[in-house]
Amino acid sequence: MGRIVLRLDRMMVERGRSLNWLADRVGITNVNLSKIKNNHVTAIRFSTLAAICEALDCQPGDILDYVEDDTPECSGL
Repeated sequence: MGRIVLRLDRMMVERGRSLNWLADRVGITNVNLSKIKNNHVTAIRFSTLAAICEALDCQPGDILDYVEDDTPECSGL
């Protein structure tokens, strides 16, 4: 099974925006935005995703990637 990877850091660099600037625009703390940026979250609210996209003038697909998991599943040995 694959996983969703956030590429927020890449989009912030492309847009020339800092963590502090984006946190202020989105209305969340720097700590929570940093967790999102560094893929240390298991979920993100659609309202937060929408606010990020609005602030960075991008689409969700610009910051969300699906990555195939290369690890084989256990065979139950």
